[in-house]
Amino acid sequence: MTRKDAPMHRLDDKTAVITGAAGGIGSAAARLMAAEGARVLLADLDLECVDDLARTIREDGGNAVATTVDVLDEDSIAAMIDKAIAEFGGLHVLCNHVGGSDPSKDTDLLSLDLAEWDRVMNLNVRSTVVASRLAIPHMIAAGGGSIINTASVAGVQGDAVQCAYGTAKAGVISLTRYIATQYGPRGVRCNAIAPGATMTPALRDNLPTEVVDEIRRNTSLRGIGEPADIGHAMVHLASDESRYTTGQLLVIDGGLTTQSAFAPGRRDGS
Repeated sequence: MTRKDAPMHRLDDKTAVITGAAGGIGSAAARLMAAEGARVLLADLDLECVDDLARTIREDGGNAVATTVDVLDEDSIAAMIDKAIAEFGGLHVLCNHVGGSDPSKDTDLLSLDLAEWDRVMNLNVRSTVVASRLAIPHMIAAGGGSIINTASVAGVQGDAVQCAYGTAKAGVISLTRYIATQYGPRGVRCNAIAPGATMTPALRDNLPTEVVDEIRRNTSLRGIGEPADIGHAMVHLASDESRYTTGQLLVIDGGLTTQSAFAPGRRDGS
C-alpha cells in the first residue's frame, strides 16, 4: 500500500452492508471500506465469491463477513440486514449496489420484453426500497447513517437501447432524494452515485476493443474508470467527511455526460 493509499480510519466503528459485493465495483468498495476500519457485510448471490473476498479482507487485517442475498426476495434482504445486526450489533452504512438488465430483452420501447421491464424495476428500484426500509430504523437507532445507491449515467440521459434499465436508474435517483428529504431530520443521509464506463470484469469480457476505444474518445479524460474510482467515492459518502451531503447525485464518468456531442470531433480536428 502506497503512502497516498494509506487508510485514515475514516470508517472506524461503522458497520457497512454492501449488496452486489462480488462484482468489480462492489468488491473494490468492500476492500476500501474495510481498510478504513469499517465492519463490512458482503452480500451477493455468489456466496463462494464473497466468502473468498471476506477471507482476503480478514487476512489483510479487516473485519468482513459474507452472506448470500437475492434482492428480488424481500425475506432474503431482511435476513441480510438481520445478519449485519447479529454479527456487528448495528448498522450505519448501506450500499444498494445490485442492478442491471438483460440487454437482449431490454431494447427499445417497442421491442422490449415487458416481463424484463418488471424484473428490472424490481431488481434496481424495489430492492433499493426494501433494503432501505429495513435499514433505516437501525440507522436511526444508531444515531444516523448513510445510504449509498448505485445509479448510472443511463439514468440521466436517453439511449437507443436498455429503456428499462435507464428508467429504473432514474427512479433510483429520484428515490434517493425522497429518502434524503424524509429521513434527514433523523440523521439518515442518502446519496446516489452514477458511474460511467468502468473497467469491471463484465465490461472487459463483453465489450469489443473498438467499443472501449470509442468510449475513451468520448470522455473528457480520455479513459475508462477503474472500480476503485467508484469505491473511493463510496468511502467518502459513507464517512463523516460527507456529513453535510445528502440527496445528491455524484456522476463519476470521466466527463462523458458533461461535454457536447460535438466535443470529441472538435478536439480531434474533424
